[in-house]
Amino acid sequence: MAEQVIIDTMTPADWDQVRAIFIEGIEGGNATFHAIPPSFEQWDAGHLEECRFVARVDGEIVGWIALSPFSSNAFHKGVTEDSIYISSRAQGMGVGTKLLKKCIEESEKYGIWTIQSQIFSDNDASIHLHRKFGFRVVGVRERFGRLNGVWRDVTLLDRRSTIIGHD
Repeated sequence: MAEQVIIDTMTPADWDQVRAIFIEGIEGGNATFHAIPPSFEQWDAGHLEECRFVARVDGEIVGWIALSPFSSNAFHKGVTEDSIYISSRAQGMGVGTKLLKKCIEESEKYGIWTIQSQIFSDNDASIHLHRKFGFRVVGVRERFGRLNGVWRDVTLLDRRSTIIGHD
């Protein structure tokens, strides 16, 4: 029997488990340029209060997603960037699909018309997940940053809402 994945709103009380998954992403070397995880205060300041979700299996957090503002300019208020992290123990369970679906649905309620994502170009699973939800490849940023002394390319994708930003 498949384990049930429950999507909940992320709360500050979830931070230790969210941080542990962030660390797992850092250690995996294919999720982020960050070498150390931020404090909750740093992370909280960089992400919108809306659209923060966790995935739970048997009460344990196995993935999370959150949106960051693209810019502080008023004309970019509806443009964000997503961060999504799935624990290795939950990969292949549909956790990413459920999190991204929920985030997109909720983002449109808050007037977000574009979600962009910057993904290491060799992170095929994350690129595939985003494309499944209508994200399109905008381009590849070659040698965008160094991770552990190695230059990494980043694929830039974005998704334009089909219901927000068309007036």
